[in-house]
Amino acid sequence: MLQQIDESYCSQVPPVRQSHQFIDDLVHLLFPVMENRNLKTEQIHTELEALESQLINLLLPLQEKLGQDPKVMARQFFESIPAVYEMLVEDAHNFVESDPAANCLEEVVVAYPGFYALTIHRLAHLLVKQQTAFLPRVMSEVAHARTGIDIHPGAQIGRRCYIDHGTGIVIGETAVIGDDVKIYQGVTLGATFVEKRLKHTKRHPTIEDRVILYAGSTILGKNTVIGHDTIIGGNVWLTDSVPPHSVVYRQQQSVVRDSRAETNPINYVI
Repeated sequence: MLQQIDESYCSQVPPVRQSHQFIDDLVHLLFPVMENRNLKTEQIHTELEALESQLINLLLPLQEKLGQDPKVMARQFFESIPAVYEMLVEDAHNFVESDPAANCLEEVVVAYPGFYALTIHRLAHLLVKQQTAFLPRVMSEVAHARTGIDIHPGAQIGRRCYIDHGTGIVIGETAVIGDDVKIYQGVTLGATFVEKRLKHTKRHPTIEDRVILYAGSTILGKNTVIGHDTIIGGNVWLTDSVPPHSVVYRQQQSVVRDSRAETNPINYVI
């Protein structure tokens, strides 16, 4: 079966194990508290140089598809890291301010899957903006495997995003998310349908600033815009736009009755 795989394609794939190592090394350098380290300035410069070499080696197999020198791309990537780090610090502060269960920044950085998924996404998105093939997707799948949060590296996510719990979240490639958005578990930002001819076109919704997406909500479609300062309730299904300052929720009824008086018990088959 392995002989059926196109060897020319495989030769243009960055080594997955080294890709995972690069991700871990980069995240641990940005947040040394994850390894309980205190880094001196000299150590930071040394590790940055090593990481730049790692990235160059990962980009080399993709050189034909990149259109520019991997060394130049690696340098541009690391020149952008300070701005990304600033955004991540804002994200971490927002987690502490938004979650009553969060005690400090260190707890968010070390133990919150939503923050980890955001960290990987913001780094992978840098490479997407550089027109890098394959590697950003490998990075996003590391976060997906570790957190259950599936964010395509092409998605645009604004500042101070807050992802609570996170498991089961899916955010598509062309989704656009504004600033100060809160996203809870099981949310899907997807396309109404999928066809290969739609590649390189917008397929996913736009979420404006200060929107809250509660657990299980599903928002689909390229033209679907959720207006700013809107609350989307749990398990809502949307394929149409919503104006700013809206509250969207499902009408449902819960019935409570005495089981001892029930003549037709409910039988569940799972």
